Amino acid sequence: MQMVKKSFFAFLVLWLAILYFMPKQELYYTLEAKLAKNGIKINEKSIEAGIFSLTLLESSVYVKDIKLANVERVEFFTFLFYTYVEVTNLVLDESLKSVVPTKIEEVSLTHKIWNPLHIGVKAQGSFGAMQGNVAFIDRTLRFDFNETENITMLKPKLQEDEKGWYYETSF
Repeated sequence: MQMVKKSFFAFLVLWLAILYFMPKQELYYTLEAKLAKNGIKINEKSIEAGIFSLTLLESSVYVKDIKLANVERVEFFTFLFYTYVEVTNLVLDESLKSVVPTKIEEVSLTHKIWNPLHIGVKAQGSFGAMQGNVAFIDRTLRFDFNETENITMLKPKLQEDEKGWYYETSF
């Protein structure tokens, strides 16, 4: 029994050390470089690194050198087996208002190691609440709009079933 306790304690210390000394900013810059290859640039005012997190403050997102969105806060939080990304106050460019809602208060993405080919998505904004997932093995994306408020610009792209409105596509 002592051996199990010592092994568990050693694993816990090793795991915490990996999280603490993980080069969070360098991993973010690597992500930024990979996005730049696809014409996506993120310009942030400041970066704050925590023990388990990395936070970007006042970011602007550019696609092909065209400003697409402003984001007040993006927080990456990880335990290695569970990763959570929360985007706060996402404001899209006014030129997109006929296609998508321009003000999204919160978007959260979750990835779990026990379900590695799925990313859970939740969002809250002027359209109401939305939740969905991205399935990489099936290459599908589904968003369920359960609490809808103002989705007139989205309705041409949405379908309806017994649960409500949803958006589904493959990639």
